[in-house]
Amino acid sequence: MSDVETSDRYRYFLPITTRWMDNDAYGHINNVTYYSYFDTVANHYLIHEGGLDIVSSPIIGLVVESRCSYKAPLAYPDRLRAGLRVDKLGNRSVTYGIGIFKEGEEQAAAHGYFVHVFVDRQSRKAVHMPERMRDALARISVG
Repeated sequence: MSDVETSDRYRYFLPITTRWMDNDAYGHINNVTYYSYFDTVANHYLIHEGGLDIVSSPIIGLVVESRCSYKAPLAYPDRLRAGLRVDKLGNRSVTYGIGIFKEGEEQAAAHGYFVHVFVDRQSRKAVHMPERMRDALARISVG
């Protein structure tokens, strides 16, 4: 993972609205909140582009690994955008690259990755992801 992440390295963007509760006692967005932003942009893409029905899809993605590097502080009421790309696409898993950008900035304030493994909703055993979902992920792949 590069030490500097710029917006041109991402293929999909989602505006993120910060909330008062995102700030911590130190006056900036708490580190754990960034992971909710990561989850939000990836699942938004899967729902709107990959056909994921979070209530009834028989195949769901579980996060099995994640990492975030923090480069610059952000705070409520900053306006953000989350950038998403696919760094590695398999048949049963995907590694997303994600950057969090302050509105108007081209360099990420935070960036990282997480890995989804696709499983049967009931058995939780790894399965091949649906074709529509894999095709959608392939469209934002940089790997």
